[in-house]
Amino acid sequence: MEQFMSRRGFVMASVGGVAGMYAANKGHTSPAPDEGKIFLNYDEAGLDAAYDQREWADNIAEVFERIDNRNERVREMIGEPERHSYGSGASQGLDWYRTDRANAPIHIHLHGGAWSMGSARGSAFLAQPSVSAGAHMVIPDYVKVTDIGGNLLPLGEQCRKAVAWVYRNAGRFNANSDRILISGHSAGGHLAGVVLTTDWSQFDLPANVVKQGLLVSGMYDLHPVSLSSRNEYVTFTQEIITSLSPARHLDQLNAKVVIAFGTKESPEFQRQSRDFFSMAHSKGILARIIEASGMNHFEILEDMGDAQGKVGRAALELMEL
Repeated sequence: MEQFMSRRGFVMASVGGVAGMYAANKGHTSPAPDEGKIFLNYDEAGLDAAYDQREWADNIAEVFERIDNRNERVREMIGEPERHSYGSGASQGLDWYRTDRANAPIHIHLHGGAWSMGSARGSAFLAQPSVSAGAHMVIPDYVKVTDIGGNLLPLGEQCRKAVAWVYRNAGRFNANSDRILISGHSAGGHLAGVVLTTDWSQFDLPANVVKQGLLVSGMYDLHPVSLSSRNEYVTFTQEIITSLSPARHLDQLNAKVVIAFGTKESPEFQRQSRDFFSMAHSKGILARIIEASGMNHFEILEDMGDAQGKVGRAALELMEL
């Protein structure tokens, strides 16, 4: 199993291991682009493909058919979730799947979907491992960026509000507000990173509201994303890029973190995860990385819903279940 490393551990590994992995990656982070390139070694078409996971997985339909079937089975097994509002507006609701365990930890998951698709209900299959192991599972919805003129800022704010609501209302569910895990996949992985790097004093909450994070196949610096075709539906202002890039706010990260990605995802998604992991280590943050061999962007999402899966098991380990 991958081991967490403190700052000391990172320094001691600097002649090999983790540092060696990044030494091989240095050429992808610093040189100026060649003529015709817009980021690193990518031209416009290449960068568009790097941020479109459909280009890297030919089994999307099959994966989501399996997920749809699992959603139905899980709701039959553990029951329909309770629906609660964490704010005003139709988008600001969350699905709460209860466990029978007293004073149980809370697993909050942020769904993916390129900030413009996906739903809490479509992520029901992820609840079964946590609920069965003795944790509550909470899956918020949030507004679609395409419904608000391309502005990502409200998505970040809504996800933060959802976490604050869960923290403040944990007692209503016989849940432990001091044991909150946040996870997310893809765009949800990005938003989970935003939550983890939040200044919680703005919400009159302690800095360590979230104790653990599981970031799966996310994006942690929005600058290269802003140069891709995603800018056709997202308005990437400098304010958005700066404020919603978790890699630029690591001083606010007060949680143990696992960063995961599949080896069949686009190289750019893999680079984002590796670089975020490396930066977290350099800040002395307890972190480990999971490279899910042979999995693409959508298969690793399936793995999250399996208690025996590499990523699914990591969520339970983070909650000490």
